Amino acid sequence: MVLRILTVIILLLVVGYGVKEAWALIAGPELAITSPRNGERFDTAFISISGTAVHTKSVSLDGGPLLIDQKGRFSKTLVLPQGGAILTLTATDRFGRTTTAERTIFVP
Repeated sequence: MVLRILTVIILLLVVGYGVKEAWALIAGPELAITSPRNGERFDTAFISISGTAVHTKSVSLDGGPLLIDQKGRFSKTLVLPQGGAILTLTATDRFGRTTTAERTIFVP
């Protein structure tokens, strides 16, 4: 009886560990923009966009590549014309799955 219980516990631990390690493959890419906030207004044309991307192979900003460090952080300074702008970030994982995040900002 004790041997059976130990076998079940070990089996559950092995399965749990396998699911934890495979989660990056199952979950797909995750993208979070920390700055700017959606709808934010700026007094200057120079703005900085930053955030994190996990489980990703690449990140793009409005179709152009965006460099990410080993911890998944990214940051880029942009010069925007007066008016509104929609910034679109896309993260892609090694299986081709994508996720997108947008920010609408205003430069008076």
